[in-house]
Amino acid sequence: QVPLVESGGGSVQAGGSLRLSCAAAGFTFSGYLVGWFRQAPGKEREGVASIDADGMTFYADSVSGRFTVSQDNAKTTLYLQMNNLKPEDTAMYYCAALESARVPGPWATLDLGLFNLGHWGQGTQVTVSS
Repeated sequence: QVPLVESGGGSVQAGGSLRLSCAAAGFTFSGYLVGWFRQAPGKEREGVASIDADGMTFYADSVSGRFTVSQDNAKTTLYLQMNNLKPEDTAMYYCAALESARVPGPWATLDLGLFNLGHWGQGTQVTVSS
């Protein structure tokens, strides 16, 4: 069973918006750092945004002010609201969950190496045309 299932991807024009969702299967996000990563063709996977168990949010500079990460009160669904999308946002978007005990500090909240120790979804494609 895939522990995380993403949805909400699609194709939009530059300046448009999309909201991605990530549903947890068989567990809740309580006690987890959960986040969004993306990978464009030919590029390395990179951290986009994350939210910790206390509700603090962290963003990559490239999306700060345009993207908002949140989760529902039940802590079973993670969201990524993406506004003012740009062609360079085109990528496969993945959600990931990492046990908070594995996070050494706020500087590591978008660390791919650490998140590789956690749970991942299969991804949802976002395509932004100019």
